[in-house]
Order: sequence, then C-alpha cells, then structure tokens
Amino acid sequence: MVLVRHGATDWSQTGRHTGWTDPALNDNGVRQAAALPAPLSRWTFDAARCSTLQRARMTCELAGLAGNAEFDPDLREWNYGDYEGLTSAEIHEQRPGWNLWGDGVPNGESLAQVAERADRVIARLRDAGGEIVVFAHGHLLRVLTARWLAQPPRLGEYLHLFTAAISELDHQQGRSSLVAWNNTEHLRAPG
Repeated sequence: MVLVRHGATDWSQTGRHTGWTDPALNDNGVRQAAALPAPLSRWTFDAARCSTLQRARMTCELAGLAGNAEFDPDLREWNYGDYEGLTSAEIHEQRPGWNLWGDGVPNGESLAQVAERADRVIARLRDAGGEIVVFAHGHLLRVLTARWLAQPPRLGEYLHLFTAAISELDHQQGRSSLVAWNNTEHLRAPG
C-alpha cells in the first residue's frame, strides 16, 4: 500500500489544524501534486482510495489516479472540533501543555474514534488485495500507519508527515511492515 498525503493548502502551510474544513490546494499544493505522477509510476496500482475532502481529491486527480479512485469518508482527517482552524500555539494559549495525541479536542473526535476509522479502512484494503494507493491527510495517515503495524494509535504522534509525501506499507509473511516513510524527493528542485 502506498500512502500519499495531500498537497499544501493555505491552512497546512500556516500550521492550522485542518480537519473537516475543506480548503482547496494552494499554488504550492498544486505544484506538489503535479510532481506525483513520476514517482508513483513505479507501482502498478490495482486500486486507488481517496478521502472525500477536496484537498485529497485534487491531489489524487493531479497525480493522474482519480479515474478509478473510490472515495471513502473514513479517510477524512481527524475532526478537530473546537480547535479547527487554530494553530498549536493558539491552542497552547488556552491550554498550556496541550498535546493532540494525549489530550484530544473538545467537541471533535477522540484518538480512539480516528483509530476505529483507520481500522475499518485497513480491513477494506486487506480484503481488496493488490497494490493500492491511498490519498488522505497527515494525522489520519499517521494513525492508519500505527494501526497497520498493529501498534497503539498514539504511535502516530512520532510519525511526522509532510504535504505530498509518499510512504509505503507492506504485508509479507504474515507481518505488516513500514517500507518507506515521508519521501519528498520528488518535491526537491533539480540541481
């Protein structure tokens, strides 16, 4: 399974928690997504899955894989509730020492709820088999990876993921593995 985080938005570039709010890619995000076809061409995907939010859908489309994609609401980003649109610094002004992974968000999803969605996605992907590409969001993909590795969802706290990054998960000999993480070589300017 290949994971692709969506390209940049104005909110992601300024560190705003962007859950179920649906901003489009900004110019940088469009450029990032347009750089994805070449590195993704090393795989022959049997299926594509994508979040229903437009930043992921636009990334999938610019990567050239939207034609056969299935759109899955379980791949949406964490619902940040009252902290939607705020930066971590703004949240810390209200709650010093706050940590998303340990403290959660008021009137949004808990880590356990995000993990339940990730577990449902994983079950469907395992049933589908073959090489699959998934276009989604930073925190959701971090939780999905933790659950793929049969680890507590809080492991995602330690898996940073840049916009338009490509990661690879595999399943061999009865064990899930992390093959590559947070690859952004395709975004580096030549020379």
